[in-house]
Amino acid sequence: MSSLLKAQTANAKGKGKRPANDEGEAGPPRKRNKQRVLLLSSRGITHRMRHLMGDLEALLPHIKKDSKLDSKNHLHLLPELADLHNCNNTLYFEARRHEDLYLWAAKTPNGPSVKMHVQNVHTMDELKMTGNCLKGSRGLLSFDPGFDSGEHWKLIKELFTHIFGVPPTARRAKPFIDHILTFSIVDNKIWFRNFQIIEKDPLKPNGPPETSLVEIGPRFVLTPIRIFEGAFGGATVFSNP
Repeated sequence: MSSLLKAQTANAKGKGKRPANDEGEAGPPRKRNKQRVLLLSSRGITHRMRHLMGDLEALLPHIKKDSKLDSKNHLHLLPELADLHNCNNTLYFEARRHEDLYLWAAKTPNGPSVKMHVQNVHTMDELKMTGNCLKGSRGLLSFDPGFDSGEHWKLIKELFTHIFGVPPTARRAKPFIDHILTFSIVDNKIWFRNFQIIEKDPLKPNGPPETSLVEIGPRFVLTPIRIFEGAFGGATVFSNP
């Protein structure tokens, strides 16, 4: 973990720049990571659901938040909204009966998309954890080895990498890596956690570096329901029995 953190921090600070004598060499064009995420919800969300969306917006600086979608039957409009906001990913929270919360995660405009049931939601304000991170900083992504056990898990892992992985060229992103987002699979459910990375013991500021994790929040559990081939529709690729 510490070696990975040092490598990512060095890249963020620009230590890997090429020397001046290599400027004339023509190399292959560097592919830029241009992931942008549109975040919006349906009408009828509760205050806890709204605070969860606020926590995600604070964690991911490449998110663009939009107003609520008027009708739940007009999901086909979401790819157009994402295109208008110049976003190629979408997170859509759908509330039903002011109790159940569903999360759509989609690649727009061509898909795929995943519909998940959100449970056990705990926001940052509720948890009151001691962890803290800089607003706008980039975070590492940690996936459970179970994400390589099935094709649908691999697809969800790739989708989450595009959505939760903050690109280094994001306009509001800061060149710091001080937290880690973990995705764990337990009982076919995805458990989301957010931890602060502490490199030194605060009680021993002059001591040797000791990397540790302190939870920040939020927490929630996702149960995959169905995976669609397109964005918010299309052929069913996976259905949870």
